[in-house]
Amino acid sequence: MAEIKDPENAIIIELKDGPVVIELLTEIAPKHCERMKELARAGLYDNVAFHRVIEGFMAQTGDVANANMEKGWNPRMAGTGGSDLPNLPAEFSRIPHDRGTIGAARSSNPNSANSQFFINFKDNHFLNGQYTVYGRVISGMEHVDKIARGEPPANPDRMISVKVAADA
Repeated sequence: MAEIKDPENAIIIELKDGPVVIELLTEIAPKHCERMKELARAGLYDNVAFHRVIEGFMAQTGDVANANMEKGWNPRMAGTGGSDLPNLPAEFSRIPHDRGTIGAARSSNPNSANSQFFINFKDNHFLNGQYTVYGRVISGMEHVDKIARGEPPANPDRMISVKVAADA
C-alpha cells in the first residue's frame, strides 16, 4: 500500500482482491471530497456494488440507495439512486480524467452528483470539463482492473468496506 500523506483526505476501499487507496483532491473539489468522507464514515458505501463496469472505460459504484448487496441489491434500479443528502454542484477543474482518477457520476444535469462515482480504467479525456474529478487512486489500481464487467455485471463486485484512512 502507498504511503498516505494526509490520512484525513484519503479513502481506503477494500475490494475482494485487496485495498485501493484514493487521495482526495480537496483543493479542487471540496464539496465532493467532503461528501465521500461523510458517506464513508456513515458506513453507507460498505457492500455497495459496482453496477456499471465498462471494459476500457470505467467502473461505477456508489448507489447507496439501490446497490447495497446486503440490503437489497436491485440490478434494475442500480445506478438510479443516491443518498438522502442534497445533490452537489459541479466542481469542474482542469484536472484531466486520467487512468485512476475518481469522477462524480451524475445525470445530464451537471449539478446532480450525489453519492455515485466512477474510477477511470484509462485516460478518458473526452470527459474533461464535464464531470467533476475529486480523487485519484494512489495504490491498488491492479485490484480495480479486476472488477467484474457488465451493466450490471452478472456477479458484481462490491466495495466490502470504505473508510477514511484517518479512521482505519
